[in-house]
This record gives sequence, structure tokens and C-alpha cells, in this order.
Amino acid sequence: MSITVTELTPATGVEISGLSGHHLVDKAVAEECRAALDRRGVVVYREAHVDDADLVAFSRLLGQVLPLPRGGIPEHPEVQAITRDPSKSPLAAYREATFFWHIDGTTGEVPDRATLLTARRIDGGGGGDTEFANTYAAYEALSDGERDELEGVRVVHSFAASQLHVYPNPSPKERAAWDRNPSREHPLVWTHQDGRKSLVVGTTAGEVVGMAADEGKALLERLLAWSTQPRFTLRHEWRQGDLVIWDNTGMLHRALPYEQASSRLMHRTSLAGEEAIA
Repeated sequence: MSITVTELTPATGVEISGLSGHHLVDKAVAEECRAALDRRGVVVYREAHVDDADLVAFSRLLGQVLPLPRGGIPEHPEVQAITRDPSKSPLAAYREATFFWHIDGTTGEVPDRATLLTARRIDGGGGGDTEFANTYAAYEALSDGERDELEGVRVVHSFAASQLHVYPNPSPKERAAWDRNPSREHPLVWTHQDGRKSLVVGTTAGEVVGMAADEGKALLERLLAWSTQPRFTLRHEWRQGDLVIWDNTGMLHRALPYEQASSRLMHRTSLAGEEAIA
């Protein structure tokens, strides 16, 4: 089996071709994948065509697979269908929020470690590519003065903040339903256990603690725009069977818009977080 490894951009991403199906379910492959995630943030296995059983098995080699409170497929409850078709997923109505930059799990105590996403069906009509932005690289590119200004700043993350990007004028009933989801306060700069630092921004970031609403919003929008410059980003154009894994602790991501009637179908597993934001 011929395996090729290609770095995708100067800051982010590695593409691996020649590994597919059950060949991925190997401890050595998993160790190499984790090392690549730490180094490059995103790992793409081109046309891997991994079935759900092997997706779960490979995920378990990488870390602890998160259980799903709802939305798992019947045969493999750890696997979530990502689609805008409500007949295939009870969460389809919320997928439009994924068109905006975000980090998974910021309203929890410990954000998700990583996400595995594989393409079951691609819509040839366009849309649905996935973009990533490296918030490690974005932080490192700030000036010393800017870094100093961000030290100690704390931000409140909430489900409501993300939904307001999609539905800016919710009814009182809708807003009350959003607010029943927990919110969480985190440092704006995440100092990781390995000493690296990254920015914790995205659509769940709703307000800056101790700062006027307009001022806090302006800061968060400025940092998000900074973090998603082309030099920090990677766009993945999906092919049938691709498997993409990203380090959720230092990568923003978003799906490019696709229609509600799209046939696009992805299967996803998520790995439990290994460290709190500090």
C-alpha cells in the first residue's frame, strides 16, 4: 500500500492518501494521527471510505468517544448524522448555526478534544465545504502589546449567542428555550498544558466580562476577523469517503452554506476533552 503525506498550508493541515477502511484501525496509525493533530491541527484521510464500525473503533484509539444525548444513528449511538434533512437527524434545524465560525463544546466545562467527520454523501450542487482557522497561529502572530492586553480577559460563551447569528430577532419563547442551555465563562486566551496559547473566539462568544456590550462585541469581532484571515485558514473540498479530523482545542471551523434540500450527509464522532480552558 502506497501512502503519501502532504502538508496543505504553511500553518495548518496534513493530507494522507493510501489509507482506507479497516487499515485505519491500527494503534500506530492512531499515534501518527495524534502527533499530526498536535503539529498541524487538521488531518485529512482522502477517500478513506471508513464504515461506522471502523469510525468508532478508530475514534476509540484516538481518545474517549463522547456519548450522544440524542441524534446518534441506531446501529452506532456514538455516531451522529450531520444533515439538514429532519428525517435523518433531530438536530437538522440547528445546522445553519454551523455556517459560522465556532469551537465545539465551549459551553461545557471541558471543550471537545477533537472531531472526526466523514463524507457519506456529497451534493454535487455546491456548498458544504468545511473551513478551519488556526487559533494557535493567530495568537502567535499578535504583537506583544496585543497579547498583553488580552491576558486576564474572560468571555461568556452560550448557545444563545450562536443562535443569534442565525435568528437575530427571536421570540420571547425561543429566547427562553435558548437560555435554558448552560453558559460558560472562559479565558479569552487558552494557556494549554503544553505551554502553547490559543484564542477562544467564535459565535458562542457573546460578551466580555466587565466590558460594555458594544466594546466587548467589537473586541470579539476584531479577534475573530484576525483569526480567520487566509494565512491562518484551510478550506477542505469534500470528496466521497473523505475522513477529516481536527484539533478542536485550537481550530475554529465552519461549514460553507448548503441548501436545506441538499443531499449532503456526514457522519461524525467527537472525542472528550482532556483539559479545561485555563
